[in-house]
Amino acid sequence: MNKLSDYSAHIEKVLRDIEYPGGVLTSLYEPISYAMQAGGKRIRPSLLLMAADSFGLKAEEAESAAVGIELFHNFTLLHDDVMDASDVRRGRPSVHARWDVNTAILSGDTMLTLATQAICRVPDSCLREVIDTFNRMAIRVYEGQRLDMDFETSEDVTLDDYLRMVADKTGALLGASARIGALIGGASEKDASRMEEYGMMLGLAFQIQDDWLDVFGDPSTFGKPIGGDINNNKKSYLLLSALSQEGPEAVAIREAMKFPAGPGKVTTVTRLFEKAGVSEKCRAAINSYSKKALAALKATSLSEEAREPFRLIVEKLTGRKK
Repeated sequence: MNKLSDYSAHIEKVLRDIEYPGGVLTSLYEPISYAMQAGGKRIRPSLLLMAADSFGLKAEEAESAAVGIELFHNFTLLHDDVMDASDVRRGRPSVHARWDVNTAILSGDTMLTLATQAICRVPDSCLREVIDTFNRMAIRVYEGQRLDMDFETSEDVTLDDYLRMVADKTGALLGASARIGALIGGASEKDASRMEEYGMMLGLAFQIQDDWLDVFGDPSTFGKPIGGDINNNKKSYLLLSALSQEGPEAVAIREAMKFPAGPGKVTTVTRLFEKAGVSEKCRAAINSYSKKALAALKATSLSEEAREPFRLIVEKLTGRKK
């Protein structure tokens, strides 16, 4: 395997082959299976497998940790959907919408423990470092979610506040995936830290790209309606970047964000974003974090050939249409 799609296809098969308990426990485990088979890019477990492979371990020997990372990611999505009252996930009813809130909470809790069990099956030689990385990452993800929730009712969120939230909620998990894979593969602490930095910067670029797509993406390829962040008054990179500028555009955007949700609001705010040059600022930020990711990658001991798949991930994720 040498491409993201190869690792993604491999972990997809591993995930589909997991057998969950049935019988009287079907009501606990069926929602987990449902959530795990909803698809997705599988970026985080693929990145872990790729890192392990690049530092000298066969990807198959890192499968348990990769499964653990993906279980953890999907556990956060189950609980996020409950907190956000979101009834749709990847084009299907979310777990709490298909079953109920209590089921989503309990099955999510179970996923977290299954994730920890899977992570603990790494070689003893790196177990302590991997568990420390996993737990540190988990706390950051929870902190990021708390900040994201607080932002919903705060009127003084800054761009720096937003970037900290994204670093916690998105960057930390990608960084931990790369670091854990490297550790399992036998990387030095120096190389593992650089891989973590690579994943962190990739996460920041990835999220800003996602924010940009929500406004300027093609609805036919994005996979969900354009303008959701605008209609939900979400503190996105675009909005906060526009509001950080003093002038009539910022004032107009504040007023337009008070409009009732609907196509008119999306069209008005989007035009104001364009006038304020927000799209260009997004592209510049994405390019900046992408360069930082590549700089961290270049600082590892990996050969240029071994670094190439990771470079392609940056190119793929920051240039994606969905």
